Amino acid sequence: MTVTFASFADRDAIEAEMPWASRDLPKTLYGLLSRTATRFPDRPAVSYQIFSGPKDKAETLSWRQLKDQVTQSANLFRSLGVGEKDVVAYVLPNCNETTVTLLGAAVAGIANPINPLLEPEQIGAILRETGAKVVVTLKPFPKTDVAQKVHEAVRHAPSVQTVLEVDLNRYLTPPKSWIVPLMRPKLDGKRHVDVKDFGRELAKQSTTLGFEDRQKDRVAAYFHTGGTTGMPKVAQHLYSGMIYNGWLGHRLLFSEDDNLMCPLPLFHVFACHVILMAAVASGAHVIFPTPQGYRGEGVFDNFWKLVERWKITFIITVPTAVSALMQRKVDADVSTVKTAFSGSAPMPLELFKRFEAASGVTIVEGYGLTEATCLVSCNPPEGEKKVGSIGIPFPYTEVKIVRQTNEGPKECAVDEIGEICISNPGVYAGSTYTEEDKNHDLFHEGIYLRTGDLGRLDPDGYLWITGRAKDLIIRGGHNIDPAEIEEALLGHPAVAFAGAIGQPDAHAGELPCAFVELVSGAQVTEEDLMEHCRTHVHERAAQPKHLEILDELPKTAVGKVFKPDLRKRAITRVYNGALEKADVPARVESVVDDKSRGLVAQVRANGASDEQITQVLGAFTRPWEHAQSA
Repeated sequence: MTVTFASFADRDAIEAEMPWASRDLPKTLYGLLSRTATRFPDRPAVSYQIFSGPKDKAETLSWRQLKDQVTQSANLFRSLGVGEKDVVAYVLPNCNETTVTLLGAAVAGIANPINPLLEPEQIGAILRETGAKVVVTLKPFPKTDVAQKVHEAVRHAPSVQTVLEVDLNRYLTPPKSWIVPLMRPKLDGKRHVDVKDFGRELAKQSTTLGFEDRQKDRVAAYFHTGGTTGMPKVAQHLYSGMIYNGWLGHRLLFSEDDNLMCPLPLFHVFACHVILMAAVASGAHVIFPTPQGYRGEGVFDNFWKLVERWKITFIITVPTAVSALMQRKVDADVSTVKTAFSGSAPMPLELFKRFEAASGVTIVEGYGLTEATCLVSCNPPEGEKKVGSIGIPFPYTEVKIVRQTNEGPKECAVDEIGEICISNPGVYAGSTYTEEDKNHDLFHEGIYLRTGDLGRLDPDGYLWITGRAKDLIIRGGHNIDPAEIEEALLGHPAVAFAGAIGQPDAHAGELPCAFVELVSGAQVTEEDLMEHCRTHVHERAAQPKHLEILDELPKTAVGKVFKPDLRKRAITRVYNGALEKADVPARVESVVDDKSRGLVAQVRANGASDEQITQVLGAFTRPWEHAQSA
């Protein structure tokens, strides 16, 4: 049953019905899936097409078929020695096997999705951290190096005993399906694990669960955050947190009649928990176009036609994708679409307006994080949307804004900036990360997860993000730890100090940018240091797009690099570059730290109109205002 979610009153009315613990919900993921498969056995659950054309071949699994395959995969993992506390990692692009693996692994043991774009050493580090026993990945396939990277990573992960290979060739039709076996890349070196074919092994298993689905809450998934350093953090997710995320989607948004377009990757909490779990709870139908989702060939060009093909009611997106969609005309009937949901990074105001004007579709922005299983807040779909805010907290989610003082942590007043701290059924209080040490000082009052995001609550209770206490660079929703860039630069003999930040970008939200101070008397060029980064910053996405040598980096009283000044410098350079390129005479004179809005660019118009300036600077998430006259 969906309800109106338009205001705080609606949210409070849902909470007033009963405490969260009293809700009639299954205790386990298998229980939730079984309930939906019983209610809607023949309705579509998931669909997948390997190519993006609106008439290309697609495979759809009904809820009965999905439950049968999940049962078979759970039985398969148990037959390979996976118990409740053992880990099944998967390094896969999107396909129906990815959905089956995620759900089956969480039923048999602990599912551990891994980003297939990571380098082998990062994949290996995650496999070692989680102690993965089984890895599900691709059989070598043309135009992708996933199999080769996992092959290399597994050599450095002694806990892995079995690799199950998914062959995407079954999604192809002749003559392509005849050619792939002739072009299949070969893997070098010996394997020290059992290698089996996922599809063949699955087919041997019963569609009746061969073990007890114990009716208790437990850790069922490990999701890594970032993964840009040798030791990624791994967040633990309980059944209860996954079911909470699913329940929110069902209660507030989706029913079995909805079709959700999700071109986001199934290694990320947005696709796995916000979308897939909501489908498992509600019976909605999820469509995954192409292995790479939004990155897939032709997805943006065919996007609106795919919406028409599948009669999509909800579009799942991120700002980078919305930006790319705005380069294409809406060339299909999209009248079935009710809403587009955007997460992972803030949405620039101009982009928001352009998308709504072009498509007639309303965008709802939300906020979540891996450490909280996911969902925290959203702009109410049917109520007031404050563009730039991340809306109101969901039912059973409590948000506190806290600042650290000499007398200890203090709760902030309305519109006062502090760290966003949250408590909800998705927060695994005290045990968010697999490593004990990483949970120290992570909680306010023992239960409120410290998110590392800076923000404020306005007089209406809407939540606004103003910056990040923990300094991450978020490139198109992908977390990059600036420490990796800084450590690489500090490894150069000419560098004395280094500071890496995210510089504004109209497409990706932020791109990595670095500033360095040289050792006294040292000689090196900026291009030399960029080349050093290309060699020593292992993740391609983390390599700086801009690097500057300064006479001296700004520092705090204790000698730490003071990053707000570097951010101001980057905003000024990027904004002025964009204004110059657009032939708009306005220029940023300074950037100020506003108490309620964070960093704000002060712009001298120099004869340019507000409309001209907004057309250029509205593509960025950081606000601007007119510079005060002297």
